[in-house]
Amino acid sequence: MNSEDRYAEPQPESRPLNLTRRSLLQNSVWIAAASMLPRLAAAAAHEISPVMEKLSSYMAEARNRALPDKVVQETEHHILDTMAAMVSGSELPPGHMAIDFARSYGGEKVATVVASQILCGPIEAAFANGELAHSDETDDDFTTGGAHPGCALVPAALAAGEHFGVSGTHFLRAVTLGYDIALRAMKTVGVAMKETHNLVGTMGATAAAGCTASLNAQQMRWLVDYAAQQAGAGIGAWRRDTEHIEKAFLFGAMGARNGVNAALVVHSGWTGVDDVLSGPNNFVESYNPKADAAGMVDQLGEVYGVTLTTLKKWTTGGPIQAPLDALENLQKRRPFQADQVKDVVVRVATSAAYTVNNRDMPDICLQHLVAIMLLDKTVSFHAAHDKARMQDPSVLRERAKVQLVPDADLEKLIPVRVAVVEVTLSDGTRLSERVEHVRGTPENPMTRDEVVAKARELMTPVLGSDKCSKLIERVLALDTVKDIRELRPLLQVPDRK
Repeated sequence: MNSEDRYAEPQPESRPLNLTRRSLLQNSVWIAAASMLPRLAAAAAHEISPVMEKLSSYMAEARNRALPDKVVQETEHHILDTMAAMVSGSELPPGHMAIDFARSYGGEKVATVVASQILCGPIEAAFANGELAHSDETDDDFTTGGAHPGCALVPAALAAGEHFGVSGTHFLRAVTLGYDIALRAMKTVGVAMKETHNLVGTMGATAAAGCTASLNAQQMRWLVDYAAQQAGAGIGAWRRDTEHIEKAFLFGAMGARNGVNAALVVHSGWTGVDDVLSGPNNFVESYNPKADAAGMVDQLGEVYGVTLTTLKKWTTGGPIQAPLDALENLQKRRPFQADQVKDVVVRVATSAAYTVNNRDMPDICLQHLVAIMLLDKTVSFHAAHDKARMQDPSVLRERAKVQLVPDADLEKLIPVRVAVVEVTLSDGTRLSERVEHVRGTPENPMTRDEVVAKARELMTPVLGSDKCSKLIERVLALDTVKDIRELRPLLQVPDRK
């Protein structure tokens, strides 16, 4: 067979024609139907549901949309808080691993790896900074629980923002959008999932990165598709991680990487499904068949996710926040010394008690941190991460006084984490404090001064006082930052390797 024969159309077999009126009619019907198929397929491929139309338009317009003053302030607070988590996280094992990873696999020198001199590709920088941001329990979380949005979406917005050279205002609006989409994904499909941390991280980081990339509405639809494909990963085995490295990967690094990756491929020309919120095998029915996709746009532009996200006053696991608040309140009302305490009973929800009961990690061990609070009258970042102090005889003496009680009635109040602390003094005095809304929640927010004080405590040991002050000043005035890369020298420190 020659080359021309190979490309010639095959000829039909010779057979006698049997053309009747009926066969002609049948053939004409099939021909007409066949001619409609491409048009029907094209229409189906481009049919966009009202929910996706609203969501993608909102996401595309976010970079140019002015925000209420309160939302701007809250977003600034959460950006500062997450950057402080990255900087302080560089001193912990997950942070060391993140920086070493970026140094080994850095790629093009585009984006900053916080608390280092490393510049690398935006995907690698987002990944490393996400690991840094959840190196411990310093970062924010949704008031409803089950998610730490900031540690994924702020690193994603920062890395993509540096790649595209966006302004401080553009960066801030991208972060706000990330919280909006993360919260709605959580509320829409998360209630049916056992693990929601990567769902929240990936959806929020993807929205934030897509906003910094200035994607249009059509590209945003494809972006949501790529986010949805990556959102369901993660299993509960992270609870057995005793060094927080895998936990930081799941909560922060993985979502940040997913988000920047999705934004960059769509920006480079990749296409996808036009509407992953409707049609067969869509995002919502895949994760929660009983959910309504309309939840993805519920009160969009009216209720902002960042205003429903808790800043932690204490750099500890979430269930320990309320007990520490209670002890601080008791000390203010009726001061006492550790040697005056006979016993301390801490009541928390049963699920919360499981998370923080006699853990190996100091920042997630309730009994240990209550003992520290009795001795120090506070729990600093250093104290919460001083593992050697877990064997200190004076700490063990106070820890022996602490009883953790899982409370079924408090479990009924979840996702609100209520705690009741009862202190009995050696003279028989009984003190009791119930905390309904921990400091830093939307119902009991931290002031700007408190947010700054926390950030300063976390960052000064790494950055130094002067650089720390300048970074805080710039983050709290992002509208004056013309290019987000201006923050780079304030986030870097000399290479310590």
